[in-house]
Amino acid sequence: MEITKVEQAKKVFPFLSCAFVVSIASIVYELLIGGISSYLLGNSVYQFSITIGLFMTAMGLGSYLSKYIQDNLMEKFMFIEIFLALIGGSAGFILFYSYAVLSIYVPIMFLLIISIGTLTGFELPLLTRIIKKYGDLKDVLANATAADYLGGLIGSVLFPIILLPRVGFITTSYIVGILNIFVAAFIFIKFQASLKKNHLIILLILLVFLILFIGILLVEDTEIYLERKLYRDPVVFSQQSNYQRIVITKNKDDVRFFLDGNIQFSSRDEFRYHESLVHPAMSLLKDAKNILVLGGGDGLAIREILKYEEVENIDLVDLDKQVTDLAQTSQYFLKYNENALSDGRVSIINKDAYLFLENSKKKYDIVIVDLPDPNNESLNKLYTVTFYRKIYNSLNEKGVMVAQSTSPYFAPSCFWIIHNTIEKAGFSTSPYHVNVPSFGDWGFNIGTKGFSFNADIINIDIDTKFLSTEKAQSLFVFGKDILNQKDDRVNTLIRPILVEAYYKNWTDY
Repeated sequence: MEITKVEQAKKVFPFLSCAFVVSIASIVYELLIGGISSYLLGNSVYQFSITIGLFMTAMGLGSYLSKYIQDNLMEKFMFIEIFLALIGGSAGFILFYSYAVLSIYVPIMFLLIISIGTLTGFELPLLTRIIKKYGDLKDVLANATAADYLGGLIGSVLFPIILLPRVGFITTSYIVGILNIFVAAFIFIKFQASLKKNHLIILLILLVFLILFIGILLVEDTEIYLERKLYRDPVVFSQQSNYQRIVITKNKDDVRFFLDGNIQFSSRDEFRYHESLVHPAMSLLKDAKNILVLGGGDGLAIREILKYEEVENIDLVDLDKQVTDLAQTSQYFLKYNENALSDGRVSIINKDAYLFLENSKKKYDIVIVDLPDPNNESLNKLYTVTFYRKIYNSLNEKGVMVAQSTSPYFAPSCFWIIHNTIEKAGFSTSPYHVNVPSFGDWGFNIGTKGFSFNADIINIDIDTKFLSTEKAQSLFVFGKDILNQKDDRVNTLIRPILVEAYYKNWTDY
């Protein structure tokens, strides 16, 4: 009896291994498509919800259709793995190409999700039927399902921690496709004596493997080609960090810095943005010594703060170490931030701004919030009442906070929601805006603690390229078209309305 069980285990184990591996591939395909859609289209919750929901439905369709496969189960399973390897393995390249070159991203995305999901839906029912002759159905189902769930866990860990940060979207896609082709090859080698259509199967396995392998060999050139199509100007630097895609473009004297495809600055007009961000707030609190900067890892806001000799300490909190490292070493940053991050008064802390405020006991005179736009749920928490209250509590009895607040012209609801949210946190709040040609009309909100102010007390008495006292005071005047679009809502952790407002505003414009 014991021998029989051992023999059964030996026969079943290869198929359970296949269930484990194909499950890894399945979850990575879902994360890959959701991740690329979030990167290219934004709104990560929406993109992942659509991807996972449609993928699960397509899996159900594949599972249902599997009942019509009556014979030659192993051959059919291998054909499914081969097609899955080809389609899923090419998915990364296809998605970027359809967005950057063909400009028909969404239909292609839906087609890929349905195709990959349906093929994936065939896998577990076929494997279960193949191995059921080696044991009781309840044991077969339990073991196959356990292997499937375990593979799903491994895939969901591998993608964000190892695959995406180390090799990027397109190579990940090719690697996972090769996993599917290895499964087909494994079954072929182990059971070739009992298989029909031997020559066709081995030919397809070798052909698809060759396509994916060549894809990996050419991936660097492929990424360069696609990024040139994605960005207006030539790409001179591109890197995937643990958190985001970092890209620098250069055209003549215009250097542009992008995070996940969103422009962070253009060297031609960045001084308009950073002078407007920093100097009105600094002018409200003379002799400010301790400054906290949240975001702003490019060092351009720090460059402006360092113009004040009375400043003794600047804590820069930016999540992405690769951005702050780049700001200290890249010629494209150093020319414009004037090596500000190497100043002895600057301390760099690579940490989530929310967690930093939660754990810090330090008090500041001024807090400058220069975070990316609230285009996903992770960033949304950095625009909530809770977050601004933490900033309020980190200020001395008399303090100032200023926050970039998106565009009041292109995203008016978003801008006014941020204004209301800062006010709700306890600040006396004043909105203002400036024209930055590469961004358009851009907005900020100053929140003061322990005092309120009128714009006519702002006095710019340091060296600037753009901002004068008169100009700074005029930034606080809005046209009626902006004032008439006020939104009285407030953004909270429990009711995160800002991301939806952000996308609705930008989509409607």
